[in-house]
Parts: sequence; structure tokens; C-alpha cells
Amino acid sequence: MSSRKGQRDAARVVREQLARERRRRRTIWVSAAAVVVLVIAGVVGWVVWSNQRSDTFTTPPGANAAGTGIVTGGGPVTVDVYEDFICPACHQFEQTSGATLEQLVADNKAKVVYHPVAYLNRFSTTDYSTRSSAASGCAAAGGKFREYAKALFAKQPPEGSAGLSNDELIDIGAGVGLDRGSFGGCVKDGTYRTWTDHVTDAASRSKVTGTPTIMVNGQPLENPTPDALNAAVAAAGK
Repeated sequence: MSSRKGQRDAARVVREQLARERRRRRTIWVSAAAVVVLVIAGVVGWVVWSNQRSDTFTTPPGANAAGTGIVTGGGPVTVDVYEDFICPACHQFEQTSGATLEQLVADNKAKVVYHPVAYLNRFSTTDYSTRSSAASGCAAAGGKFREYAKALFAKQPPEGSAGLSNDELIDIGAGVGLDRGSFGGCVKDGTYRTWTDHVTDAASRSKVTGTPTIMVNGQPLENPTPDALNAAVAAAGK
């Protein structure tokens, strides 16, 4: 009698173990399926966000056809300037070579495309790179992109700071002759923030990894001094 009871107990233990194993496997499969669903949802979400980020933007007047930069001049050689308004090296480039670029435009030797990217938001506490770039789009809408860009560099805040406030950005615009009402509304509304995203994303896709980056007819200029700029434009124009 006890032998049969022992057999029944042993069988019960085996059944319980099998049941636990089935539950464990079921849990693993359910968890794995949930992870797969989350991964797929994440990928789909990223694709949707990426498409929206790159395709939905407001382009300021004066931009090139791709909407990736503001064009000055119409010379036969294209000079692309990738700059960030909180970048100290960009400020230095503006001081040393900005006038050279303007002269190349005035002499109809070059078309200069300025790409105000937002690579350095991490060096401010208020996304200053994005805010200043978007404000430069507002300045382009008012026909004073270059005047405003130069004034931004002249009053460049230090890296790691909050950067200039929107009110200060508006004051700078008024100082270069932009209408305080329309320009200020554009800055406060962030009208061109989506454009800044587009400019920055396009620069990244073009393998621009730092600022300032200067390209002459698509070729990087490693040391963009005034002499080097003049020589590169002359060579490209032959």
C-alpha cells in the first residue's frame, strides 16, 4: 500500500515539475515577444520621428534649394561655412576670415552658403546653439543674416554658460536694424527651430563633425586663413 502511495507522490511531484517548467517557458516566450514588440515599436517610432524632424521645417528666405544654409552672392565657386554661434573657433574664423568671404562675394568670385548648426547645445544650459541659429533664421527673414551673425559672434557668450537670453537675442537684432516687433515675435515663437534641426541633421549626414568647417566646391579647407581661402577659390574657379 505504501509502495503505491510513494509512486503516486512521485508522479505528482513529476507533474508539478513539468507544470512549472511549462509555465516558465510560457513566461520566457511572452517576455521575449514583448521585447520584440517594444523594439519594433521603438524602431518605427524613431523612423517616424526622424522623418518628421528632417522633412517638416520652415525655411527662411535666402536659403538654398535644399534649405540647409543661407546663401550670399552668386559667384561661380561655392564656399560652404558650417558654424555654431557658441563656438569660440567660429568666432575666431569670423574675425580673421569673415571679411575675406564678403570680399569674394563682392567681387563675384564666390557664392558663400552659411550653415548655422546646433552642435554645441551641451555647452550651454539653455540650448543656446539651437536658439541662436533659429534667431539667425529670423534675421534672414528680415534680410540681415550676415549683420546679425557678425553681431552674435561679437557678443558670443562663454561655453558652459546659459548663453544669451531670447530678449538679448532680440536686442541684438534691433541693434542691426531688424524690426523689433516682427523679429522678436519670430525669436520667441521659435519659428526656425525646425529649420535649425534640418540644417544640423544635413550637416551630420554630410560628415561635418566639427565647427568651423569650410568647404570650397565640396572640398574641405583644412586651414581657412584669408590667403588659403583666396587661393582655394582662385584654383576652383579655373
